[in-house]
Amino acid sequence: MKNYPFFFTWSAQSGAKPLNIVDGQGSTFTTKDGNQWLDMASLVYQVNAGHGNKRIINAIKEQADSLCITMPNANYPAKEELAKKLLSLAPPGFTKVFFTLGGAEANENALKIARMVSGRYKVLSRYRSYHGATLGALSLTGDYRRPPLEPALVGAIHAMDCYCDRCPFGQQKDSCNVECAHHIEQLMRLEGDRSIAAVFLEPIPGANGVLIPHKDYWKIVRKACDDQGAFLVADEVLTGFGRTGKWFGYQHFDVIPDMITVGKALTAGYGVLGAVLVHEKIAKHFDFNTLYAGLTNYAHPLGCAAALEALNVYDDEKIIEKAAQIAPFFQKLLLKLKKDFSTIAFVRSIGLLGAIEFKPDLNNEKWEEIIRKLQEKHILTHPYKSKKTIILSPPLIITEDELKDAFARIAFALTSL
Repeated sequence: MKNYPFFFTWSAQSGAKPLNIVDGQGSTFTTKDGNQWLDMASLVYQVNAGHGNKRIINAIKEQADSLCITMPNANYPAKEELAKKLLSLAPPGFTKVFFTLGGAEANENALKIARMVSGRYKVLSRYRSYHGATLGALSLTGDYRRPPLEPALVGAIHAMDCYCDRCPFGQQKDSCNVECAHHIEQLMRLEGDRSIAAVFLEPIPGANGVLIPHKDYWKIVRKACDDQGAFLVADEVLTGFGRTGKWFGYQHFDVIPDMITVGKALTAGYGVLGAVLVHEKIAKHFDFNTLYAGLTNYAHPLGCAAALEALNVYDDEKIIEKAAQIAPFFQKLLLKLKKDFSTIAFVRSIGLLGAIEFKPDLNNEKWEEIIRKLQEKHILTHPYKSKKTIILSPPLIITEDELKDAFARIAFALTSL
């Protein structure tokens, strides 16, 4: 085991096996050993515009040459233009942007804003969720990454999930009464009338299995928030900027949230930046009340330049529209994979976000064999051993031929099952 001078995230250090990435282009990246990998993960769900995008790279270089460092409360063209662009993508009534260093800090600051404006401290999210690694965002998080860091934030409450294939309420998705959404409504009342500051939801929980909710789920939760005077926060850190075939995941459900948190693909992975998009009904509170929130590198020029050009690339090159167009082909390949391999329990997809969930009896030895073969075929995915699920999230610029290649490599990895 090589003794590296830095920590590897989410890992026991003795078992860490880094990829030495040296280059990338489109849907592939190259490692130091000369192997070319097909990226069906978008690295960490962020490379929506693909690897090696010269427009974004050049925008960062130009920004560095003109203004490379500033202070949080300074203004400069890229900062103001980016804020206006983000607000133009949000629903009517959104008037302010709070910039952060990434998605976790976006949720952290949305939580702080909700507490300051509402005067309440309780927040509600789901068990199968991931909202970030900072302590507040981790408190919202419901999955396995939270318990090792507890006790965490006081007042963080978790609800059961919109897991239609394995409904926690024992229902069938074609005949249910959307119990998972009404469960949130019930929890809000049980916690004390009008005591919840905000409900934080990923439109589609991504890393926890691509759990696509019932078409009425968000409407029910929206009404519950309105009835209880709670804010509804759409965590779009993973689903934002085209991953689901629309600019934002919540747009599939005909509901308007009160805050929208973004990160990852905001810069297409080329810069360090996140943001909270805030509706006027919340933003106006800070006209005469202090906003107790800030970061040294708030709206850093290089991050703003990367994000602004990434959004322009998404627009100019119709990347989100193309992702929506290729999504049915992606789904078709997933369904074929399930048909061909009986050990697959479910496949789910929306846009270019997909899940392959295996049957519970798949043993650890077989699971490790699958992962080894995927690596052997140089294809990057998101495997979650505890869920026996592989998540796929390719760059939005991927072609049908590349998808065919990817699924052939995945099929190879499953041949021993």
